Amino acid sequence: MLGRLGDYMASADPAWVSAKERAFALNPWFVPAFIEQSVDNIVRQYLQPALLEAWAAETVNPRNVGVVMAGNIPLVGFHDFLCVFVSGHRQTIKLSSKDNVLLPHLVGRLTEWAPGLKETIVFAEVLKGCDAYIATGSGNSSRYFEYYFGRYPSIIRRNRTSVALLDGTETPGELDQLADDIQLYFGLGCRNVTKVYVPGGYDFLPLLHALRRYAWFFDHHKYRNNYDYQLASYLMNSRFYMTNDSIVLLEQKELFSPIGTLYYEFYKYDAAAPARMRESLEGNTDIQCIAGHGALPFGAAQKPLLGDYADGVDTLAFLTRIP
Repeated sequence: MLGRLGDYMASADPAWVSAKERAFALNPWFVPAFIEQSVDNIVRQYLQPALLEAWAAETVNPRNVGVVMAGNIPLVGFHDFLCVFVSGHRQTIKLSSKDNVLLPHLVGRLTEWAPGLKETIVFAEVLKGCDAYIATGSGNSSRYFEYYFGRYPSIIRRNRTSVALLDGTETPGELDQLADDIQLYFGLGCRNVTKVYVPGGYDFLPLLHALRRYAWFFDHHKYRNNYDYQLASYLMNSRFYMTNDSIVLLEQKELFSPIGTLYYEFYKYDAAAPARMRESLEGNTDIQCIAGHGALPFGAAQKPLLGDYADGVDTLAFLTRIP
């Protein structure tokens, strides 16, 4: 069934093409290239029968699981949907208004092929009466989720981001892949790199050159508006910045950079410094991924595998333990 869904998602079926076009029309951040990027990763990394057979674990006590999905990148909630589906639970899904086309279309296909699934996958505006919850949102919404869902078995997620640890020996090819980690989905995902740590005296020109591959973002009015606003703010506040006319690099201690900006921070380099930095960063609960030598390979941040669980919490194991 899921293998068939993967084949469908990889196809040019007119109904599927139309759904993707509608998703872009309703959310301008969901440009066709990034919808295809998300779909391709789901097909290759999630919906291959051999991968699913090695990963899936079915519960013996099916429950109704409420799932609150984010909408920052296309089909960002698919992994949660898949976890509940393969575990054998029923699920009631509250979609984000930013991403409410693609998953319902795919679920519609599944229920056409297997009508009995209609009773196990439900979409709702309000989640009530569920036995457990998986909720993803911002820092503010996570407090709301804790208040309403905290007394039930639950996974509550808040904002996270990703970083890259550079040592100055990165090849042009690695920097090109790092540009993907930074700019795919306009940098809106929790697995997008929003800050780089670099050794003192680091030469930023190769990185700025690699990032120019995304100069086409300037044709996207929402991105361009964000870039222009941030640049004006830095100018008015006399901040030192670097730019390649498609992204701004700014020295900053914070992790979460705004759209159109990449933060950087210097560290004192010695042979053991990268390992010390990685150990320190791994203990930061605001960080989802660390890209770099000895860490997640460059270019892999937005290509998660089945076992790459958000916030490091094993969703499938949680679902198999619901009483």
